[in-house]
Amino acid sequence: MAKVNRARSTSPPDGGWGWMIVAGCFLVTICTRAVTRCISIFFVEFQTYFAQDYAQTAWIHSIVDCVTMLCAPLGSVVSNRLSCQVGIMLGGLLASTGLILGSFATSLKHLYLTLGVVTGLGFALCYSPAIAMVGKYFSRRKALAYGIAMSGSGIGTFILAPVVQLLIEQFSWRGALLILGGFVLNLCVCGALMRPITLKEDHTTPEQNDVCRTQKEDFKRASPYSPLTKKWARTCLCCSLQQEYSFVLMSDFVVLAISVLFMAYGCSPLFVYLVPYALSVGVSHQQAAFLMSILGVIDIIGNITFGWLTDRRCLKSYRYVCYLVAVGLDGLCYLCLPMLRNLPLLVPFSCTFGYFDGAYVTLIPVVTAEVVGTTSLSSALGVVYFLHAVPYLVSPPIAGWLVDTTGSYTAAFLLCGFSMIFSSVLLGFARLVKRMKKTQLQFLAKESDPKVHLWTNGSVAYSITRELDQKDGESMATSVPGYNAT
Repeated sequence: MAKVNRARSTSPPDGGWGWMIVAGCFLVTICTRAVTRCISIFFVEFQTYFAQDYAQTAWIHSIVDCVTMLCAPLGSVVSNRLSCQVGIMLGGLLASTGLILGSFATSLKHLYLTLGVVTGLGFALCYSPAIAMVGKYFSRRKALAYGIAMSGSGIGTFILAPVVQLLIEQFSWRGALLILGGFVLNLCVCGALMRPITLKEDHTTPEQNDVCRTQKEDFKRASPYSPLTKKWARTCLCCSLQQEYSFVLMSDFVVLAISVLFMAYGCSPLFVYLVPYALSVGVSHQQAAFLMSILGVIDIIGNITFGWLTDRRCLKSYRYVCYLVAVGLDGLCYLCLPMLRNLPLLVPFSCTFGYFDGAYVTLIPVVTAEVVGTTSLSSALGVVYFLHAVPYLVSPPIAGWLVDTTGSYTAAFLLCGFSMIFSSVLLGFARLVKRMKKTQLQFLAKESDPKVHLWTNGSVAYSITRELDQKDGESMATSVPGYNAT
């Protein structure tokens, strides 16, 4: 192991130990994203035990999701400064500690801190470094590797949802949280699998080493508090940020960012309130947990099949439209949900919503790349996923407040549905306006071209082309039948 760790690889191996990295990332997504989704199964238990309303109880799931998204850059920093192995192991310990301490909670505030903040921070330290390691080990098979690794979220939800419900029935919610805390410790094993690799692009050339050495010596001579040093540091920082995040001021990206906010607001509450809603219409606890399982596994089918379909030649140029359709159809599913009040109707809903949820999640990087280009894709995706944090934090409590105020789930589901439909319509309207402007510019350019004019004489059209001869300044006309140029 020590010899392998010190070895340098000129290019990603596209196999070998890379498949162990994929397996480790697969388990990381199960222990982070799938466990986060299964927290909604505890919703009714928390609400009954602590005698709190929907809005107060929903904050637990919101805080976990929000902290995981907000602190994802921190996970990258820790893995870069120390190592990916250390970062994931530390995250596994924090996440397990949060779940175990949560099993001893005596109030919702204790759960906010332990299950929300501590566990969410642990998930953040694990999630992004594990995904980054897959990209280091794969190049040609990167899409396949990521597809397998990311499928852990849906498969984990499918398996864990009924298991968690069974644990709650057998050991109460405290025992179930304690067992989940032990299960999440497997993140430390996943971290041990993340063997570091040094690629060719990680090496610095001799010229770069000379430059770095020279700059280091200059900084040793100069005072770190001198005005020139501070000004130079601020200038370099500003230029770097301006180049890296120049896309933020693009009108297309601003529209995409606003659309993502509404989309994220709509998609989050369902994973919190699907089980409570099913219980409220007379579905048993096991059947309600089974709905979450269906949602998870169909989500994976949507990821794989919709991605494969939009890679076909006939749909490749319509990926943007496919994304809009998927988001809009999820919104329509929300609008129909209040009318579905038994298990035979809720199962098709879970299948439909889960499929299109997986579909548009697959296309988010594609649409982002179409807006900002591939050069800024990494930074743009960071901003896009960061924008998910605020809606994930506020949407479940708002939906819970609507349930407490109105006494039903109808208003909450309708608001989420219209939010996702508005997200789709906003992007579609922006694309339509952009295409109309492009057509108008092409028409104006064609009208202002001095080479093209059209006269109509009865049923005969004559085209007269005039060009300026740069050599002698003479004017010539051609293309008219019978015209003598002399």
